[in-house]
Amino acid sequence: MKFNKIENGEYELDVTGYVCPHPQLYTLKCMEKLEDGMVLDVLIDNPSSVESVTQACNGKGYEILEKTNPKSGVTALKIQK
Repeated sequence: MKFNKIENGEYELDVTGYVCPHPQLYTLKCMEKLEDGMVLDVLIDNPSSVESVTQACNGKGYEILEKTNPKSGVTALKIQK
């Protein structure tokens, strides 16, 4: 797992290589650290984790701004707190 600051107010969390429930847990933990309005880009390579992270974020009231596939087998979720 890698958690990096990209720019002011935007962070990246790389959870490729991890399986459920770890991507979901790491994403929620990182989101708690962010202030309202900040954005977290999460990189996931496990399809079931994409669904569980999306559901968990929706349940917490976080907004999924964008869902892309930057490279084969990897999904990127842009989540705003």
